Amino acid sequence: MKTNMGALDRVIRIVLALVAVLLVYLDYVTGSWGYIALTFAAVFALTSLVSFCPLYGALGINSCGVKRKRS
Repeated sequence: MKTNMGALDRVIRIVLALVAVLLVYLDYVTGSWGYIALTFAAVFALTSLVSFCPLYGALGINSCGVKRKRS
């Protein structure tokens, strides 16, 4: 797997995952919406930990800083 997520993208995903978990924990989001929020939180946390997003790969997006060769 090639890394396709930059540091800022990873931090944003972790923050969004923590917010989603907190909203469910504090009962602001309940029921089916709570399960959906926890699913998105798990996906965001997992993709940020491995620095790879399958959707980015399918769309050809790369938020990593691309290092160019110097000639």
